[in-house]
Amino acid sequence: MPEENYTMKNEFILTGFKDHPELTTPLFVVFFVIYLITMVGNLSLLLLISKEQCLHTPMYIFLGSLALVDSCCASAITPKMLKNFISKNTMISLYECMAQFYFLCTVETADCFLLAAMAYDRYVAICNPLQYHTRMSKKLCIQMTIGAFIAGNLHSMIHVGLLFRLAFCASNHVNHFYCDIIPLYRLSCVDPYINELVLFIFSGSIQVFTIGSVLISYLFILCTIVKMKSKEGRLKAFSTCASHFLSVSLFYGSLFFMYIRPNLLEEGDKDIPAGVLFTIIVPLLNPFIYSLRNKEVISALRKILIKNNLKKV
Repeated sequence: MPEENYTMKNEFILTGFKDHPELTTPLFVVFFVIYLITMVGNLSLLLLISKEQCLHTPMYIFLGSLALVDSCCASAITPKMLKNFISKNTMISLYECMAQFYFLCTVETADCFLLAAMAYDRYVAICNPLQYHTRMSKKLCIQMTIGAFIAGNLHSMIHVGLLFRLAFCASNHVNHFYCDIIPLYRLSCVDPYINELVLFIFSGSIQVFTIGSVLISYLFILCTIVKMKSKEGRLKAFSTCASHFLSVSLFYGSLFFMYIRPNLLEEGDKDIPAGVLFTIIVPLLNPFIYSLRNKEVISALRKILIKNNLKKV
């Protein structure tokens, strides 16, 4: 199509959840409560880890970074979604759209690498406890955390940069509740084959590497747990690792379904459930999964509450 015939679209309309207007108010209340719990849970965990010296260890540095990432993920998506529930204007500009995806892609990619690092940390702690302090130093932990965020930024810059080669001249209705690149590919009047190929290669490589790291780490952990002589210790370790692995499975499963599944550009109706799962539900669950079963976190929280009560007295 000649360029002079394009009617370029610089604004998009987010149509996610608009098919059932009668559910607007209930959905607003549900997602608003989820957002509050997510932010309180993750930021409280982050504050607790930063204040308590006994929690300044690699495992809790990773956990605090994960809480920060989950807070950022929720804040990138939910406020705009809540605004769209109560507003008739659900427009978003092309550059706002790119900014939202850039922020989301950065934190989700960092999340992948952090989960892999946390799995490796647990592998060393459970399978090689005597070597833990040499193989998992605080310096290495900080380097891995910084590396996760650098990788996230580079990954998002590649995809956002490639968006500039597309032209949007078809419908401006984005069938999603946030601005993701897959719905944008569907609206492009330029063949997005290169974008889709780069997305598959980079996202696929990141997920294969991090999922592989998680699976291998947990496989060794499981073998070590099975060999434990203490039944109580075996059940405790298995219960903790099982809850962690559930969180990892939900996150990677929804992410894989969103960006790596076959017929990616044809099946737009499947984006919203997967999007809700990995941008809203997983950040909600993580602080509870990773902290409620952790005696050190509970002990540190009790210590702070006791100190605050004593000050009031």
